[in-house]
Amino acid sequence: MTLVVFAVLLLGAVPIALVLALTAAWYIADSGNTLLFASYPQQLYGAMENYGLLAIPLFMLAGELMNEGGLTRRLIDLARILVGGFRGGLVYINLVANMMMAAIVGSAASQIAIMSRAMVPAMEADGYDKPYAAAITAAGGLLSPIIPPSMLFVLYGVMAQVPIADMFIAGIIPGLLMGGLFFLAIAAVGLVQQYPQGQWPSRAQARRFLLMGLPAMTIPLIIIGGILAGLATPTESAALASLAALLIGRFVYRDLTFAKLPEILRRTAFNAGLVIMLIAAAGVFGWVIVYEQLPQMAAAWIAGLTEDPFAFLMLVVGILLLVGMIVDGIAALILVVPILLPIAQTQFDITAYQFGVVVCLTLVLGLLTPPVGAGLFIGSSMTGVPPLKIFRALWPFLLMSLLALVLLAWQPWLTLALVG
Repeated sequence: MTLVVFAVLLLGAVPIALVLALTAAWYIADSGNTLLFASYPQQLYGAMENYGLLAIPLFMLAGELMNEGGLTRRLIDLARILVGGFRGGLVYINLVANMMMAAIVGSAASQIAIMSRAMVPAMEADGYDKPYAAAITAAGGLLSPIIPPSMLFVLYGVMAQVPIADMFIAGIIPGLLMGGLFFLAIAAVGLVQQYPQGQWPSRAQARRFLLMGLPAMTIPLIIIGGILAGLATPTESAALASLAALLIGRFVYRDLTFAKLPEILRRTAFNAGLVIMLIAAAGVFGWVIVYEQLPQMAAAWIAGLTEDPFAFLMLVVGILLLVGMIVDGIAALILVVPILLPIAQTQFDITAYQFGVVVCLTLVLGLLTPPVGAGLFIGSSMTGVPPLKIFRALWPFLLMSLLALVLLAWQPWLTLALVG
C-alpha cells in the first residue's frame, strides 16, 4: 500500500519533497508502529546536519555572481582564442565555454539556462540552425555533473560517506572523456551540415580576450586547484569562489553592482532551499527504505540476474535511464543510492567512486529526455525553440553520453586513476 501511495503522489504532480515525506509518514501510520513518529523529526533534520551540504548554496551563489558579473561572457571570449577559427567555430566555442562553466556552476539546469542566453542568439546570428544551437548548448549541460565541482557529487559524497574532494577528483577524467566524445560528435555532424567558417580573433583581440578572461579563469582554478592541492575543502573552495566572483565582477569588470546582490541572494536562497528541503525529506524516506530491508531484497534479486560487475552497472544504467526520465536527478539519486550502493560494493566489489560517476551521469541524462526533460524545457524557455525540436537535434550527444557510460562501467581506472 505504501508503494501505491508513493506512485499516486508522484504521478499526481506533488512536489517530490512532499512525496518522500508523506510516503514515509504513511508507512509509519500504516505499520501501526506509531512510536516511529518520535524519530521522524530527528531523521528529517539529521539528514541536513552535514558540513559538506554547505557547498551547494555556495556553488549556486558563485554561478549567479559569475553570470551577473560578466565572467561568463569573458570565458566565452577566451574560448574564441582556442577554437574560434575552426569551421563551425561557434559550436566549438560553445562546448569549450560549457566545459569552463562546468568547472564553476556545478548544476546542469543552471548551466543550460546561463549558456542558452549567452550562446544561442550569437549562433543564430551567425547562420546556425536555432534548434541545433539550443541542442549543443543543452548538451553542454551534461558536463556539469561530471566535471568538478558537481552538486550531484556533493550529495552522493554525503550519502555514500566518501570524501567529496575525492569524488570531484574522480570526475576529472570522465569529464574530459565526455568533452572529447562531444568534440567527435560535433565533427561528425559537421560532415553532414556545412558549418559556417569560423574566424580567429586578431592579435589585438586575442590579447584583449586573454587579459579580460584571465580573471574569470581564477574561479575554476580556485575551486579545482584548492581541492587538488589539499588547501581547501569543497565547501571552503565554493566560499572562496563566490568571494572571488563578487570581487572580480564588481571591481575588475564592473558589470556587477551591489544593488543586484539582494536579488542574487534571494534566487540562491530559494533554489538552495528547494534542494535542502528535498534532502531532508529523503533522509526520512531512506530511513524507511532501510527499515523495510529493501536493499537486502534488491541484492538478492539482482544477484540472481548476474555476477558480472560490468553487467550489473549496465543493468543499473538501464534502470536509472527510466527513472531519470520521470524523477528529478537529485531526487532519483537520493532514492537509489541507499538501495544500490551497498549491492555494488558488497556483491560486485565496485568502488563507490566508479559507481557514483556512472549513476550521476546516467541520472542527468534524464534532464534532456522526455517525458519530463526539465533541461529541454529550460532550453526552450530561454530560446523559444520547442522542446521536441531540441531533443531531435540532441541525439548525437546523447549517443556519445551512452558510449561514455559504457566505457566508465567497463574500465574502472577511468574514475580511479587520479583518486589517491
